[in-house]
Amino acid sequence: MVKIIAGLGNPGEKYNNTRHNAGFRAIDALADRLGLSWEKNKKINSLIAKNKDIILIKPLTYMNDSGRCLQAVLSYYNLLPKKLGFLKIKDSDLLEALTIIHDDLDLNLGSFKISIDSRSAGHKGVESIISHLKTKKFKRIRIGIKTEPANKIPAEKFVLQKFNSEELKIINNIISDIIKKVFVL
Repeated sequence: MVKIIAGLGNPGEKYNNTRHNAGFRAIDALADRLGLSWEKNKKINSLIAKNKDIILIKPLTYMNDSGRCLQAVLSYYNLLPKKLGFLKIKDSDLLEALTIIHDDLDLNLGSFKISIDSRSAGHKGVESIISHLKTKKFKRIRIGIKTEPANKIPAEKFVLQKFNSEELKIINNIISDIIKKVFVL
């Protein structure tokens, strides 16, 4: 079975190096490590990099609408369960097919956590995916972005701030660790 790994973020130059784009940063690093290059796929509104075993996805729908893109991706690759009449199958098990990599404001910068079959904890991109796929049964790699200022400003402003140079070093190191430990590359 082919595996889909999606990094969440916001497309566009102005969002490069923002905390909310930690998922894009990680998926870019994974594509580099695998020697894959990105191509735009208009049918599924995403950037895609793939080989015979793995499909890397960068949704171009913006973070809060990531679910629409991932529903299209899974449908395009026939990884969604078939519909039963007008009702979609709920709680489908996508653990083997789908991994999402995203920022997490509940985890300290320099840490990561793997979650399986868990709620969104308020992350709008993950909420969108759960809503569109009608399941939370997929793997998530949560990259910590929390620093001291996170407690002093609204979350929606904090996540759109750019990493400073020291934080970029930390985030790049944790992404490297994720690739080595989770994907064993």
